[in-house]
Amino acid sequence: MELLQTALVFPGQGSQIVGMGHDIAAAFPTARDLFQQADDLLQFSLSTLCFGGPEETLTDTVNTQPALFVTSMAILRALEAQLGPLQPAAFAGHSLGELTALCAAGAVTFEDGLRLVRERGRLMKQAGEQSPGAMAAVLGLDVPAVRAVCEQASAVTGRVLVVANDNCPGQIVISGDAEALEAGVKLAKEAGAKRALKLAVSIASHSPLMSEAAASFASVLGQVSFQATTAPVYVNVTAAPVQTEQIASELADQLTHPVRWTESVQNMITAGITNFVEIGSKDVLSGLVRRIDPAVSVATVNSVDSLEAFVQSSKGQPT
Repeated sequence: MELLQTALVFPGQGSQIVGMGHDIAAAFPTARDLFQQADDLLQFSLSTLCFGGPEETLTDTVNTQPALFVTSMAILRALEAQLGPLQPAAFAGHSLGELTALCAAGAVTFEDGLRLVRERGRLMKQAGEQSPGAMAAVLGLDVPAVRAVCEQASAVTGRVLVVANDNCPGQIVISGDAEALEAGVKLAKEAGAKRALKLAVSIASHSPLMSEAAASFASVLGQVSFQATTAPVYVNVTAAPVQTEQIASELADQLTHPVRWTESVQNMITAGITNFVEIGSKDVLSGLVRRIDPAVSVATVNSVDSLEAFVQSSKGQPT
């Protein structure tokens, strides 16, 4: 089905929840088969972990990343079972979700995509153990102000602190050394932030502390053959459509560069996108897109009920 002026978007870490994908797998054989395929490829029951936890194991980075990837792809397969192959005008994914977007767009096979997300999670966890870091959400400041806070905190402590995620206006995530982050949280509040909250993570994602992971991941990516995408995939590092020959370097660079989500959504809107459909376990990206531009249409497909509602709204109507 052709989804005119529609972008499919896929979430990253923070969207995981015990029970993710369970009702979809129970209702749709294509989704259930994909979870089984993932279990076979990984040689452990990822489906059991997604459907029943325990939460502390699901939230381990090495498990969270493949769990989110497989859940989103299973929901997509269930949608395609109802509507036929989906042909959106664009794809995008937030952080880890970028790999899901590339898989959905045909740039990488499900098998290679799953192997990559599992390795990505393993390498990031390893980097976090070797170079522990921290992250915090800063609310109520714009990117230039937060970047200035990071530069000041880095100068004061002699440690790394950078902007990691530009999620939407007024919601920025910073990442880096724990000492610099403590200084950054204090400076952000002094600069007028409504809130500055440390996140419950020990990995400094999208910062220079991921450099070793990025280098190792680049070697893994070099063994994968990427294909042309079926529609533009807006990627995190550039906030623009990626070219086939740039996919591997983009995915490696992403580990140490900020997620430019606000710009990505704005650039898709400028290109003519008026509808965003989040395919995943929760509705995190839907909320961000609404804050970026309240005028666009946003839908979330994360359950059997929401899938059936989307199918009904799509049949016989241009989307």
